[in-house]
Amino acid sequence: MSSSTAAQRLGFEPFASTFPIELRAKSSEDDVQVVIQAAYRQVFGNEHLMASERLESAESLLRQGNIRVRDFVRSLALSELYRKKFFYGTPQVRFIELNFKHLLGRAPADESEIADHVNLYVQKGYEAEINSYLDSEEYEASFGDAIVPYYRGFTSRTGQKTLAYNRMLQLYRGYANSDRSQGKNKSAWLTRELACNLSNTIRAQNEGNVLGGVTAGGRSQLYRVRSTQASSVPAPQLRRSINEAVVSYEQLSTTLQRLNQRGARVLSVLPV
Repeated sequence: MSSSTAAQRLGFEPFASTFPIELRAKSSEDDVQVVIQAAYRQVFGNEHLMASERLESAESLLRQGNIRVRDFVRSLALSELYRKKFFYGTPQVRFIELNFKHLLGRAPADESEIADHVNLYVQKGYEAEINSYLDSEEYEASFGDAIVPYYRGFTSRTGQKTLAYNRMLQLYRGYANSDRSQGKNKSAWLTRELACNLSNTIRAQNEGNVLGGVTAGGRSQLYRVRSTQASSVPAPQLRRSINEAVVSYEQLSTTLQRLNQRGARVLSVLPV
């Protein structure tokens, strides 16, 4: 996770200290309601839904234990409501970007992922496109049957490209925003970056200062990288030692890659 200061500046503080929401066996009605609300918020991109728009039948099946959380998420994404909000009248590449964000909790990694999903939709249709995320090995490893998908692009994961941070923050524009109220739902957000394998700059919410990329301080700028060793399995939050390193711009990418390879979690990268 990032430090609270950086999380506040980037607008994802609500996600910086929360744990995944899981529906366990013999959960109470309150627990089920928390899961249902979290699933709606995630799958519909923080869109406010009217009571009449909710999928009562799917909610009932989940409450009775007849379906798991993954099945409930599938019902939401395959619904006519999801199509109306994110499919009809939305360019195909933008639709795929949002599917990655809503169902896998991250941005597309590269142009080949977009191309694969475009081909899948053209050849097999809407349902195959949605099911490809939910039935993937990545979804299974990240969420399984019981965890509500959540934004994973804010954390450091082993093997993750450093570009993933920038691309996720390009798609995510604040906890109080919805994916249909940002004014760009009629065009893809990452087309140029993915096509050219470029990194977009990161700007703090409601501020003009850049937090990532060359323009943060130029090539003469030094950066303080704070990290901690991440656990390989979910565990209660424990106090862990924090490591700090001050590196030049030229060393920054190599340092982040090395931390990812070691399974470390990057807490913050800030100009000195």
